[in-house]
Amino acid sequence: MNNQKLKQWIQVAISLGIAVWIFWFLYKDIAIESLIQQIKTSNWLWIGASIFISFFGYYLRGWRWTLLIHEVEGKKVTPNRGYHATMVGYLVNLLIPRAGEVAKCGVLTRTNGVSLGHLLGTVILERSVDLLCLIATIFLAFILQNELFIELAGQLVNIDSLLASLQSNLPIVFGGLLVLILILRLIFKRFSDHGIINKIQHFFREIGGGLKRIGQMDNPWGFWIGSIVLWIIYFMTMYLVSLGISSTANLSSGEVLLVMVMGSIGMVAPVQGGIGTFHALVAFILIQFGVSEVDGKIFAAIIHGTQLILVIVLGLISWLTMMKLPTYKQPESH
Repeated sequence: MNNQKLKQWIQVAISLGIAVWIFWFLYKDIAIESLIQQIKTSNWLWIGASIFISFFGYYLRGWRWTLLIHEVEGKKVTPNRGYHATMVGYLVNLLIPRAGEVAKCGVLTRTNGVSLGHLLGTVILERSVDLLCLIATIFLAFILQNELFIELAGQLVNIDSLLASLQSNLPIVFGGLLVLILILRLIFKRFSDHGIINKIQHFFREIGGGLKRIGQMDNPWGFWIGSIVLWIIYFMTMYLVSLGISSTANLSSGEVLLVMVMGSIGMVAPVQGGIGTFHALVAFILIQFGVSEVDGKIFAAIIHGTQLILVIVLGLISWLTMMKLPTYKQPESH
């Protein structure tokens, strides 16, 4: 085993160790009987509906991905293959964080002959759009739950004294911001070829260029509407589970939206399947809504557990389906 592979496996082991430790720390004081009792008393019609709508969301994500793929060479990617490749990616992400993006591209390269570089570019664009959607969702949650946002911020800093300080030093604040903008502009201009500065500029150029490419697609409206519907599905998945559990059945849609935002942030963490980080953030925000600590953690375990099982089952089916397909061969030129 070379040093690069050894380093990668060490990183995987560390991320898994962190995930397991966070999960253990959260649930070490919760009796397994409490979880079993909650599972028995939950309304599984609501939870089953959330699982069904999640499946539709996974298929929609696969279909949306195919809209970005322009096969200069190779075979057209159908929505079914886009879905199966996407699920293979989710399955691999449970083992190695972020490796699923490469895996799902590799699957289509093998079965459809589309270049790996092109597919990776579409995945980066997908992730950039998802990031924009997450930011928009956070902003929407702030509008609907601004009092809670302010309350949580107040637990970290004294908002009143901070605002008073800003008002009394308004000229200094504006002057400081102007100087900061000028300094940043100078740094980016002076060190544009430097490693990290170049990467930051390249990242934003990629996002800008990617958004322009979406406008040049055959079905740009389908892509944007699909992206919005995806986040509605994420919300509905969380909302339906909340209806199925007695301790969260009275949460408002705005509160569930904030729970979804916290869960989404937890899933972004570089650990396998958001294990630990998802549970911690979801339980934390539920406690702020008056849900007991035990019930909040059990809610997080149920929604994450059902989605985890769904990904494993669908991912294995998709992996077997794609592995049965023959390797694409370029047609011989005459």
